[in-house]
Formats: sequence, C-alpha cells, structure tokens
Amino acid sequence: MKLTVKPLKQKDAGRGLAAIDRAAMDEMDLENGDYIVLEGKSGNRAVARVWPGYPEDEAKGIVRIDGQLRQEAGVGIDDSVTVEKADVKPATNVTVALPQNLRVRGNVGPMIRNNLSGQAVTQGQTVPVSFGLGPLSSMSGQKIPLKIADTDPTGTVVVTDSTEIQVSEKPAEQIRGEEGATDRDSPDVTYEDIGGLDSELEQVREMIELPMRHPELFQQLGIEPPKGVLLHGPPGTGKTLMAKAVANEIDAYFTTISGPEIMSKYYGESEEQLREVFEEAEENSPAIVFIDEIDSIAPKRGETQGDVERRVVAQLLSLMDGLEERGQVIVIGATNRVDAIDPALRRGGRFDREIEIGVPDKEGRKEILQVHTRGMPLSEEIDLDSYAENTHGFVGADLASLTKESAMNALRRIRPELDLESDEIDAEVLEKLEITDDDVREAKKGIEPSALREVFVEVPEVTWESVGGLEDTKERLRETIQWPLEYGEVFDSMDLDAAKGVLLYGPPGTGKTLLAKAVANEADSNFISVKGPELLNKFVGESEKGVREVFSKARENAPTVVFFDEIDSIATERGGGQTDSGVGERVVSQLLTELDGIEDMEDVVVVATTNRPDLIDSALLRPGRLDRHVHVPVPDEAARRAIFTVHTREKPLADGVDLDSLARRTEGYVGADIEAVCREASMAATREFINSVDPEDIGDSVGNVRVTMDHFEHALDEVGPSVTDETRERYDEIEKRFDTSEPELEEDKVSRTFQ
Repeated sequence: MKLTVKPLKQKDAGRGLAAIDRAAMDEMDLENGDYIVLEGKSGNRAVARVWPGYPEDEAKGIVRIDGQLRQEAGVGIDDSVTVEKADVKPATNVTVALPQNLRVRGNVGPMIRNNLSGQAVTQGQTVPVSFGLGPLSSMSGQKIPLKIADTDPTGTVVVTDSTEIQVSEKPAEQIRGEEGATDRDSPDVTYEDIGGLDSELEQVREMIELPMRHPELFQQLGIEPPKGVLLHGPPGTGKTLMAKAVANEIDAYFTTISGPEIMSKYYGESEEQLREVFEEAEENSPAIVFIDEIDSIAPKRGETQGDVERRVVAQLLSLMDGLEERGQVIVIGATNRVDAIDPALRRGGRFDREIEIGVPDKEGRKEILQVHTRGMPLSEEIDLDSYAENTHGFVGADLASLTKESAMNALRRIRPELDLESDEIDAEVLEKLEITDDDVREAKKGIEPSALREVFVEVPEVTWESVGGLEDTKERLRETIQWPLEYGEVFDSMDLDAAKGVLLYGPPGTGKTLLAKAVANEADSNFISVKGPELLNKFVGESEKGVREVFSKARENAPTVVFFDEIDSIATERGGGQTDSGVGERVVSQLLTELDGIEDMEDVVVVATTNRPDLIDSALLRPGRLDRHVHVPVPDEAARRAIFTVHTREKPLADGVDLDSLARRTEGYVGADIEAVCREASMAATREFINSVDPEDIGDSVGNVRVTMDHFEHALDEVGPSVTDETRERYDEIEKRFDTSEPELEEDKVSRTFQ
C-alpha cells in the first residue's frame, strides 16, 4: 500500500515507530506492534514497528516516521512510500559496538536490551540509545550512537527480552566500512528535534523544500520561486537549529557563512570570499547558503562607519538579486537584531519572507521539554506539563539548559559512588541513575529566562496569605489582573476588555509593594519590575528607549505584569518647568503611548505604586491607561489583627500574648510598623535570652525561648505609629477626588490638600 510520509510527534521520535491511521491498518491486516517494511522510490528499505495513528490523520493515508527512518528509507516529508507487512525474526544474539569515548565496566547488555526492546535492527545500522546520563560520555542530554556490528539470524531482526546482547571489542568507529556493514548514520538534527515551532517550520519548508523538489509548479504558475528566508527572533529560540534541520532533511548542498570569518583587512578580499561561497553553491545546486548572525556583515550602510561593511553589503545585494542569475540557490539568514540589517536586503527578490521565531508558549515549551528529555531516565514523579506551565519567558536554549542541569544534579548525587581514578564506569552505577523532581526544581532556580534577561525579576514568593487584611483591595486586584488571565473566555463572551493598569496609592508602609509582589505570584505570569529612576539616562532618547524596551519585552513574553514602583519619580505632571531638559516630559509621553497607543497590549497589565498621587500626570490616570485607582488604606483593627497573625506565624509566642489587645492598641500603625513591632519584640526576647545563658548552654536551651507580652509592651514603646490623623485625612480626600465623576483628576486641588 502507498502512504504519504509525515513527521512523527516529538515525544515518539527515536523509537523506531511508524504511526499509521486505523483505516490503513485494517486494510493491510496490521495490529499494533506488528512490523512493516517501508520502501522509498530509490529502493532503500527501513523496518519499523506499527503504532496507532494520531486522531487528526484518520483516513488520510498517512504514515508518520521520524528522521532516522526517513533517512534509511531514502524519503522526505510528503513523499510516497510503499508499505508492506514484514516477517521479522526475533534476534537470538546481537553484537553492538560502543563509541570509543564511552568506557563502561561490567555487563551493560541488560541496559542496552531494555533500550532496544521491540526495535528492529540491521547489521551496520547506527541506533541512538539512552544510556544512563549523557555527561558520562561527554554527550550531555544526548542519546549515544551504538553500532549494530552483527546479528543472529542475519538480516533485519527484532530485539526481544530473550535476546543476548554482546559488546564488541572494537569501537563503533572501527566497525564503519567493514564488509557487510551498510553504514547508515543517524542524522544530526531532524524536524522531530524542533519543538513548539510547527507553523514556522511549515513556512520554511514551503519556501525551501517546494522550489527544490517541485520547480515545475512555479514554472506552471509563471513565477520565480522564493529566493531567501530571514529568520529573526530572540536568542535561543531555534533559528540556527531550524536551518540545520532543513539542511539535513533536504537532499541539497548546504554551506554556511559565519559573518565575522569572511571579513578581511585586505581591500576586496571580504567581497571575494562572499562571491566564492555563492559560486560554489551555484556549481552544486540545488543549494542552501545559510548566513548566521547576518546583522554582523550586513548592517545599515548609512549608520556604519567602516568602508568594508558598506562594500560587503553591496556585494551581498548584487549576489542575491543582481544582473547575474544565481540559479537554484536559496539563502537563509538568521539574526536577533532584524532592525539592524540594511533595508535593501529586506525586499522581495532578496529575502522574500521574514519569519519570526518567537518565545514559545506553554504547548511549545512542553514539546521542547519532550525533545530534550526523550533519552533521559526520568522518575515517574516529574510532570512535564507543570514545568511547561511555570517556565514563562524560557526559550528553547533555556529549556535545554534546564534538562542538562537536572542531569548534572542527578550525577552529583551518585558522584561519591564513582571511582574517578578508573577510566571505566561501573554498569550498575549507570543503571541507578535517575533524574528526580528535586533535581529539576533545583536546576530551575539557577536558570534565568533569556527572553526576559535584561528586565526580568524573579517572581517573588509572596502569596495572598502573606498579606494581612486589605481584603477589599485584594479582591479588586484579583478582578483586574487575575480574572482576565484565568477566565479569558468569560471576558471574550461578555465583549469585555481587561483593564490596562492599576494604580495603588496610600501612605508609606501600608503594603503597596507587597500587594504587587503577591499579584505577580498569584497571576502565574511573567513579572517585570521597573524602579522608576533606573530608566532615566543622561543621553537624549535613551530614557524613552528604556520604556519602549520594557513594554516590547512584556508584549513578547505575555502574559506579563509590569510593575512600576514609585511611579511619581518618572511620571510627574508635564508643563511644570522642571530643569531636566524635558526628559521627564518625554518619558511621560512615551508611557502614555505605550499604555494606550496604536499597538495593543495583549495580556499585559501595568501595576504602579505611589504615595504621592498628586504628582502624577493627570493624563496617565484617565480610563484606558491606569484605569483602576486602588486606595491601600491605613489598616483598621481587624486588618491589624490579621497583620499581627502573619508576622507572628513562625515566632515562638508565649501563652499570654494577646494579639487582639495588640491590634486594639496600635491605632495608626501601618503594616510596616506592625512588622517592626514584631521584630523588636523578638529582638528583646533574643537579647534577654543571650544575656541570661552561658554561651556553651545556648544550643541546648534555645528551644525554650518564648516571646512574651512584656516583650511586645517594650516594642510598642520603641516603635510608634507612622501615620497621623492628618495624613489619613489627606489620603481620604484623594480617594474622594478619584471616586468623583469628574473626567480628570483636578491636580491643583489634590496638591492643595497635601500642602
């Protein structure tokens, strides 16, 4: 039966499987676990085990196989392949050869048999095997290529639980090319090694594979096939990896240009090297020329100082679309600074298609994790879904580092058992290697997401339970920030737009910053913290650029909470005649356009805090910008009781401590004052204990220390309230101003209140 080849899903690759839809299986009288022979047009054959097809392929005549099987059968994606049932004998004996750099002591046969169980193998074939942990063979996170040196019986056989595995004395490198060996190495990178970029990969294939394999389609349409693809996006998202995969999958000549290596100090030599690359590609067409970091050799000519760069750009332009035809040569460019490239390159006929390789979403991150953990001995407790959900801002390279570091943590645990003086590793130690959930969690702490590196702040471990009282304030924040992110479908059905931003205002110490931290944690989103003054720069235009970059990063990595602490320092009322060369006014204008400009802020919420709302520009406070104005009031008695509970939760309190009495007696105290009272009471108890006990007895009697009511009495004498009745009245007056139906805040009246 003839079926169409499609790529296998990432999690199933590398296991010798062929996923066939149920209708085709019934027609060929196949069951799950049967073996089939796949034969391409060139006559190459590959044996695979049948696996149930995916629901989306039902009755479409599709067989899904991975890159290694495609290479063995000599077929590409969308090619037809002849499939027939295979009579594969079970193997009684298989001899494998290990790579030269892998030295293992003891019997590794059972481990190899477990890895190959159920897989069809042929003499001369290279089979990637998960062999404990990669670091032992300097191939961190990668499967180890084993060479099938001999099989009994000969031909294609299937490894079973009763197959005896022997290890050849010769390394795999020496088996290559011997008589009877067919030397089929596995490809370095295949489409199954790329996760979370399905639509982008489809576009690249459409631009590159189609013109090379079916040029007659374009001739029939009377158009020139596309000549170039520009891949751009943040570092580590998979641009170079995608070019490698395309080169491996397409039977085309592939050459790379690394920007700096063609640059020369001699006049005309850089351009000559560039011409040579294109001439060589044309001679070997169809060909792909891959230019990595293209911004380094093709910057904007008007902005570069060097004469060499201008000439190289001009040479590249003429090579890509000059008077001479360049035949079947397609150029792939990759950069993470797409705006730095000369605009003449970014037109049709040169780079016809620009494809953004963006930061992966939750599903993309799960696919990437499946790719990188495919050959790892993971414990059952590891839930990849939860890690995919909690790795906002992580690009593919970060997730690769996460899995690699997890493996290194597992290795550190068994390191005491390793005999480091010996050249060989004990096979029993290898079998015990397993990556646990703790290993992954520990690894995650040390990895900073690349996509948010310049502006990222670790999401604080502050929950709503850490914030005492303020129930109304917390509820309003939940409605404004958490609900649109968690219940997006409800907002869509109600045709309701989420609020753009929240302004938290109130006296110092009431918990505004603490609330913002709790929001970032509870909203389960990225968190970008901006301390107002750090945006200001002495160079003209740099401060506004800083604001633009913050919002650009936020949009790229949505959902994001952007937190401006003390926003009054950068968003003061315009027209006040300040002597800062107008930088403050320009920053405010930039903030206004970012919050409510032409570009939409999808899943980006701004949280700003201030204790001087009278200083903030009134245009920033209108609906559509900082929509919600939330007063964080001085806590009442019930709230003070809750704050005392939060700050004494872990303290060893004596039985006589009455938190209700303390809450009644602390009128005018804000959260920061109550925290100071609890700290001072604990310090008094500590001081009393250390002064009354001999130093050598401290360790034995420390468990008996208690914080008593007397210590709290002492603390109340030391720490006074920071909010007076007058201050409270000022903020109540502001709240009334915000709650009026006036179109804008009357800044002069509020200022008078403060004065």
